Amino acid sequence: MPTEAILSTARQFLGVDPTVPITLEPIKRGASGRTIVRVKTKNHEPFIGIHWNEEREDNSQFIPVGHLLKQAKLRVPTIIHERPRARVVLVEDLGDVDLLSLKDRPFAERLPYYRSAFEQVDRLFYVKPPKDFHLMKPFDAAMYRWEQEYFFEYLVEDFLGMDAGGLRKNQAFIDLAERLGTRAPHLVHRDFQSQNLLIKDEKVWLIDFQGLRRGRQEYDLASLIFDPYLDHSAEEREALLALWEDIADERPLETLFHECAAQRLMQALGAYGNIVKNRGDDWYRPHIGTAGRLLGEVTAGTALEVPLAPILAAIRKLNL
Repeated sequence: MPTEAILSTARQFLGVDPTVPITLEPIKRGASGRTIVRVKTKNHEPFIGIHWNEEREDNSQFIPVGHLLKQAKLRVPTIIHERPRARVVLVEDLGDVDLLSLKDRPFAERLPYYRSAFEQVDRLFYVKPPKDFHLMKPFDAAMYRWEQEYFFEYLVEDFLGMDAGGLRKNQAFIDLAERLGTRAPHLVHRDFQSQNLLIKDEKVWLIDFQGLRRGRQEYDLASLIFDPYLDHSAEEREALLALWEDIADERPLETLFHECAAQRLMQALGAYGNIVKNRGDDWYRPHIGTAGRLLGEVTAGTALEVPLAPILAAIRKLNL
């Protein structure tokens, strides 16, 4: 059992016998095939225990990527004990405050945290892993097509009950994947959204970075600026782009940025559809409506507008 593996690893790390009480408090975070708990005991500060299964290839990347990012001086939790054969790692406890939990605060009060998050994206841009460092498959055309297929299968077919055959064959989606996949030299977090940005000491720290790979920086930016959990207004999105420009001295090209946003939103919709339909977690249901509306915004006037129109109309009818 995952919790038993974490508990035995915690005892090994602490050097205590089975008579010493240890409490494991579940932490619900996403649906990535991992068990995450807060480990508490009397004579040691709390820390986080993570057990992963083999459901996703990237889960085993958490430890090496965590070391890489820490060495590159990005703000990530310190790995305090690792037991790869048992698929368990113990890491620093950064607390429970993430960017999403601050959603109801005035936007102006949240801006410093966005700056802190964008600074991490900017630093990641310059990280150069050793030549023999294993990364997940890069964001090439095949990976973007995989994300699109995830959207077609789990949102369009499973959740909405619609036929996605025409979408799979539509050249606009194929062309989008080809355009975005032509250049992937830099590292991207891959899931740079508000739940994966924890706040400690008034700074943003990155978690869930095991999907690190080479890709377009604009994908990470779009993941946060068009984050359905936060549902930024057009004015807020403009302020965030201005903030990024202040950090990086340039803005992403609007067409490319919106294409990355469209791709990311399709991936998110596929994930929401899968989690709601197949895992029964209704917390994600209202975010389908938000993501669908945002997808409509970034694809308006593009080759994707017409083929996506029936799908987005079906989402709107659900009144999520």
